[in-house]
Amino acid sequence: MLKMPQQEYIRFLRESEGHSVSEIARQVGIHWRTANRYADKANWNEDLGKRKSNSPIMGPVMEVVDAWLEEDQLLPRKQRHTGVRIFQRLQAEYAFTGGQRTVLAYVKKRKSEMALERAKSYERLEHPPGEAQVDFTTIQVSRDQQLLSYKLLVVSFPSSNAAFIYPTPAENQECFLEGMKQCFTQMGGVPRRVWFDNLSAAVVHIEKHGERQLTEGFQRFCAHYRMEAVFCNPYSGHEKGHVESKCGYAKRNWAVPIPIYESHEQLADYFAEQARQDRERPHYAKGEQIADLWEFDRRHLLTLPENAFEPFRMSAAVVNKYGEIRVDSSTIPLAGLVPPGSEVLIQTFWDRLVILTQQQQIVHEVPRPYTGRTADVPWVQVFTNLLRKPRSVNHSQFVRMLPEAVRQYVNITDLAVRKERLQALAHWSGVYPIAQIGEILQEARSEATVAQVTAALGLKQLKRDIPVAWTETLSPPGTQEAESLERYDRLMGVS
Repeated sequence: MLKMPQQEYIRFLRESEGHSVSEIARQVGIHWRTANRYADKANWNEDLGKRKSNSPIMGPVMEVVDAWLEEDQLLPRKQRHTGVRIFQRLQAEYAFTGGQRTVLAYVKKRKSEMALERAKSYERLEHPPGEAQVDFTTIQVSRDQQLLSYKLLVVSFPSSNAAFIYPTPAENQECFLEGMKQCFTQMGGVPRRVWFDNLSAAVVHIEKHGERQLTEGFQRFCAHYRMEAVFCNPYSGHEKGHVESKCGYAKRNWAVPIPIYESHEQLADYFAEQARQDRERPHYAKGEQIADLWEFDRRHLLTLPENAFEPFRMSAAVVNKYGEIRVDSSTIPLAGLVPPGSEVLIQTFWDRLVILTQQQQIVHEVPRPYTGRTADVPWVQVFTNLLRKPRSVNHSQFVRMLPEAVRQYVNITDLAVRKERLQALAHWSGVYPIAQIGEILQEARSEATVAQVTAALGLKQLKRDIPVAWTETLSPPGTQEAESLERYDRLMGVS
């Protein structure tokens, strides 16, 4: 029978940590039957019919052994008692008459019990209403039949379990502050206290004594919204564990299947709606609706300032002799707008670049040239996999990313024809871009055969490769204007 600290630890692993019986048995070092007995035990009333068993052999020296084992915790590991050494000392110092196996069994059992008694216990953290946690997570989205890496800014409230989400194309300072501003707008207020990790968009570096040098833009943002920023210790993400969990929750529930979008605004509206709908479910521990708990959280928010914060960064650049400037590793042409050698100001927003003169007059405005990672969907493998199970076409998240004409082409009722078309698409997608295949299928009639579509794709490709006007210069003089091949026959001596 295990002692109460062991039993309580087993119940803790089962109830609070959610471990299985096998995991508990392996972690505690007991038989799974013993673990099962205490993991799901319902009646914890003391059984008066049983008495603790006595150990006549070890009984007189148990306290001695326990004292030695306790003291060992203060010593280096190599200077601690082994079971054999304890047996030797008991024989020499206490005239112990038992066997070595008895001592070894007790030492093993007692070490296990002591480890359980010292086991770390956890307390549920109390979070005041109106306090938030912030973090980024990376997701994949689809646009124009391509996969893009996107960042999801998550603002969560541990007190109510409410969350507010905003997608950004990168994790730079402008995207970070814009995402925070949009989330504040969604929630209709500003959290009094916000927990962050040491992300580079807010923290320049950490001093020896833990003091942080913050970026100027982040300091102005905090002052504008009157919020208190609190930072976790380095490599201590568990200090904002609620938002860490919420990031995983958002990816599993709102980014599966892969979101398909046509504009950034559409993607932002999608995630905002997902977060709103999620607040209509019960709280995982409190049982009340998250929306009701959020109302209590919301009452503790600071009011939004009259004017929204405009996050941007100012820099300068000199126009080169080609009339260009370099911004974010990209070239921005300004030929005809600013003379070469002139210095211009660059106002960098999260989504655009505004080029200004030294007198702050707008010269040019262009979308910010993000170099986010994009990846082509492996269409050959997608169609090959669908060919094995053609009935799954209507359930594939990749089929949702196809151009409308291609989706209609494969979504045909006749299974034999569907297989033929999937096989053709597996070949075509290895030769032609999927957008070009969609254009041909858009122009083709619905009854067009695979051979006809293949011919149309080949002709379209040839038109792109061969110039419209081509001058032949390889034939000998006098033969270039020949209307037939008879002249070549005479040259070869063929009658």
